[in-house]
Formats: sequence, structure tokens, C-alpha cells
Amino acid sequence: MTDRAPQPVDRQLPTEESRDLLALVREIAQREIRPVAADEEDAGRFPRAIFTLLSEAGLLGLPYAGEYGGGEQPYEVYLQVLEELAAARLTVGLGVSVHSLSCHGLAGYGSEEQQKAHLPAMLGGGLLGAYCLSEPASGSDAASLTTKAVRDGDDWVITGTKAWITHGGVADFYTVLARTGGEGPKGITAFLVPGDAEGLTAAVPEKKMGMKGSPTAQLHFDGVRVPDTRRIGEEGQGFTIALAALDAGRLGIAACAVGVAQAALDEALAYALDRKQFGHPIADFQGLRFMLADMATKIEAGRALYLAAARLRDAGKPFSRQAAMAKLFCTDAAMAVTTDAVQVLGGYGYTADFPVERLMREAKVLQIVEGTNQIQRMVIARHLAGPESR
Repeated sequence: MTDRAPQPVDRQLPTEESRDLLALVREIAQREIRPVAADEEDAGRFPRAIFTLLSEAGLLGLPYAGEYGGGEQPYEVYLQVLEELAAARLTVGLGVSVHSLSCHGLAGYGSEEQQKAHLPAMLGGGLLGAYCLSEPASGSDAASLTTKAVRDGDDWVITGTKAWITHGGVADFYTVLARTGGEGPKGITAFLVPGDAEGLTAAVPEKKMGMKGSPTAQLHFDGVRVPDTRRIGEEGQGFTIALAALDAGRLGIAACAVGVAQAALDEALAYALDRKQFGHPIADFQGLRFMLADMATKIEAGRALYLAAARLRDAGKPFSRQAAMAKLFCTDAAMAVTTDAVQVLGGYGYTADFPVERLMREAKVLQIVEGTNQIQRMVIARHLAGPESR
């Protein structure tokens, strides 16, 4: 790692409060997260203490209502917080995004009684959430999920397996999508399941090429019983709830991608200014200068794209197409920028002595999670040309 500290991003923030908030996030990132990120990831340690700290600082419920412990921040601000956290360590930034996603259903579709009962602890009470949509045979085709919830008096009994669950096995609560009716999207309902529910077990976490500190695991529901008071929304409304959550979640992934790319550019620029060859810093050579310029341009374009989508959301306007565009562009940009950062560092970039190789490995997953980039292209095309005729 280079000795040069990264320069703060010049952000256009709407209020003095939001500027103070970003300053606090940068301080936490520089003091608590960034210095240990490489060692923690290499050891595969989940940073639960960091999430507790973020909860105590009010950073786990930023886009939600203040009456239930949220920060009442616009998405424009919340996403820039995610970017700063992801730049320090993707496990943390993505973890906050997943937690926010897991709160979305109850915050947007739950009854007032449910929100009063559960949201304060979810948003600021130290709890950590996870989101359970994907299954071993149901990823991109989420509407084909087979996990079942069967009514039994005042309870529901959930049976099935969920896959690729971030925070699987360590979360305190899960937002679970299960089939309560016939085939297709109209037969799906959402539930809020406690992490310690009887019959709920987690498999051994997946062995991944990156984000080793973030557990990703299958969850097995063996007759898990939850009361009807933990059903979110109406029966059969689950898929609508899931899609709304994913639109917002895709913006979270886009912001995380820009954070990873920014961290890679910071490392590459610092190295290029310090490293000398042929009597000059390698940053003097046009080939590298142009690479750095292209990297910076991709980052600025991605940041502008996700912020434009966030402002649409904050204004209550449709933003699904723009969210898909932001997720697509920002994650592809992160993959390109981190790959170029490794190239700028040459042989050193391929070693674990510098963080760019880790950033490149981590960038790859962002092109996959919360809808692969091929799915994003389908979403965008449907907005442009309508559904496929087949």
C-alpha cells in the first residue's frame, strides 16, 4: 500500500448536515475500516464490530424515517455514504447496502404496528439483516422460486432452501420471499424471519474469490414457523415488494462499485507519482497518464449516473431504468478501472502487498449480485422497446 492518503472526493451535497455526515463517515473509514481491511479480508473475518459501530453512529438506517430510528437522508446522500464505506472495504459498504435492502420491505409495505414493533431495532438497535430471494435453481429467474410457506392457523410454516445469501448465518433477521400460492410472481409473499428461528440453519459459507470477510451461504428452512404478524404486505404481493427493493438495491451496488473503483484509482495514482523509472515518475509517461485519465472519467461518469437515478427516486419519480443503467455502467466501470490499476502497478499490482489485486477480485462480484449485468440490459431494453414478443 502506498503512503499517500487518498484525497477526499469533491462531493456536491444538499445540506450542511449531509456534509457533516460524510465527514463522519470518512473519519470512521480512515480510522476503523481501511487500516485493517486487507488483513481482515485475507483472514476471512466478518467485521461484526464495525456494523455495531455503524449502527451506534446512526449509519445503518440512513434512508428511512426518523420516527423509527432512521436517518431521514435522501438517497442522494445515503448512496455517497455507501461509496465511502465501499472504498474503505467492500465487505462493509455492500453489507450496509444489503442491510438497507432487508429493511425495505417492512419500511415500505409493513403495517404501522409492524413498523413500530420491529423497525427501531432494525434501523438503529444494533441488528443486522439479510435478504432471501435467490435459490439454488432460481437466480435470475426469481419468480420461479420454490421455497414454500403454508398457512397453519395463525402461523406460516416455511420450508425450502435459499442461496447466495449475504450475511447468511450471521444476520439477526431475514426478509424472506416464499411461495404461498400458485406458480409465477403472483404466488409469492414476503416474511420477516428472526435469525434464531427454530428450524433455520445456515450451510458452510461459500469459498469466494473475493469479499472473503462477508459470509455468503445457503439457508435451510426446515418447517420454520412464523406468525402471520410477520407477513409483510398482502398475500401474493411479495414479488412486487422484491422488485421495488431491488431497484433501490441496484443503486446501492452502483455506489459500492464507484467506491471500489475510486479506491483503485487512488492507489494507482499514488503509485504512479512515487514510482520512478528512467529517471522520472511513471506518471510522466503518456501511456500511463492516459490510463489514469480514462479511469477517472469512468468513475466520474458512474458517480453522475447513480446520483441522477437517486435524485429521481428522491423526487418520487420512476427510476427503474436509470437504476439498471447505473448498476450496469458502474460495475462494468469498476471491473475496468481495477484491472487497469493492477496494470499501472505492474508486477506489484499482482501481489497482495498492494490492495489493487483485492479490489479487482472484489469488483467482479458487483457485476453479478442483485441482477447480473445481462439482466440489467434486459431491463433497460424492455423500458426502451417493450417486452419481448416471444
